[in-house]
Amino acid sequence: MKNTKRLTLLIAVSCIALGLFASLYNKTPPSAPPAPALQALLAETLPDAAGKLQPLAQWQGKILVINFWATWCAPCVKEMPALSALQSELAGKKIHIIGIGIDSAKNVGAFADKYAISYPLYVAGMGGSQFSRAFGNQAGGLPYTVVVGSDGQIRKTYLGELDIALLRRDLLAL
Repeated sequence: MKNTKRLTLLIAVSCIALGLFASLYNKTPPSAPPAPALQALLAETLPDAAGKLQPLAQWQGKILVINFWATWCAPCVKEMPALSALQSELAGKKIHIIGIGIDSAKNVGAFADKYAISYPLYVAGMGGSQFSRAFGNQAGGLPYTVVVGSDGQIRKTYLGELDIALLRRDLLAL
């Protein structure tokens, strides 16, 4: 009799557990919230290269390539024409490149005046290093580039000068 009660109890508990598992399994999981680093960045309003304040929230829900750079960083400056050409090439694909300058407003403005960059440049000053670190750049090196899906999830990061062909393939895979 004792074994029968145990078996009945075991079957009952198993049925309840199976029912709970099935109810959880059949539900569509909620979409993941955007990465905290992206939420923090998009909450900011930064000056663009012309000095006009821009809310970064305008990039919410878009596929983004966020390039952290500085005018004093030779690899950063070297990759920018290729990034600019890539932005022009991918414009119809709803992929947006933005540059976050870890530099002074004066230097970013002068750089923008000298070079025809086809994507928006924003001035974050040295505080931009903290944003870069929040996106996983623990070394603090530049350039540092982050690909973000339209769902706000970080898809890939790149430290150092970009291989534009690799970046293009990664973006087209989105």
